[in-house]
Amino acid sequence: MIATGLCALSVIKVSHAQQIDHYTPDSLLQEAKPLKEKADSTNGAASETLQKYGVDYTMLSVRSKDGIPELHEKFADIFVVVDGSATLISGGELAKPQSISPGEFHGSTILRGNATSLVKGDVVHIPPNTPHQLLIPKDVTLTYFVVKVKEKD
Repeated sequence: MIATGLCALSVIKVSHAQQIDHYTPDSLLQEAKPLKEKADSTNGAASETLQKYGVDYTMLSVRSKDGIPELHEKFADIFVVVDGSATLISGGELAKPQSISPGEFHGSTILRGNATSLVKGDVVHIPPNTPHQLLIPKDVTLTYFVVKVKEKD
C-alpha cells in the first residue's frame, strides 16, 4: 500500500501579482555609472536604494575610497561584489562610536577586526551589531549590490 499524501495538498492564492526584481551584473554596472561619477566627485562613495520591501531593502553602492568604520544595531548587510575589489574589516570593536541616527554608529577605527579580501562575485553576510569597514585599493572602484535585512524585534 502506497500513501501519496496528496489529500493534504493545498494552494495559496495571491490576489495580486507580487513584484519580482531581477538584476544582472551588466544592468547593475550600467545603473552604477552615475554613482561612480558622484563618488569620484565627492567623498569616494555613492549609493542609491533600488527597492524597499517589508523588512529589507536593496541598494547599489559604489566606493572609490575607504569607508568609515560603522555598525548597524538592527540591520544585517549582505554584499554581492559586482565589480572591483576591497578588504572588509569586520568584527572586533568599534572605537569611539558616535551615533549618526537611531541604531547607526560610526567610529574612528575597528579594534581587533578580521580582514577578508573581496573580489568580483563574492557574497558576504554581516550580522547586526558587527563593526565593519571597506578598504579600497588605490585606483580601484568597488561596485556592490547590498541587501539590508532588519533583525526581528
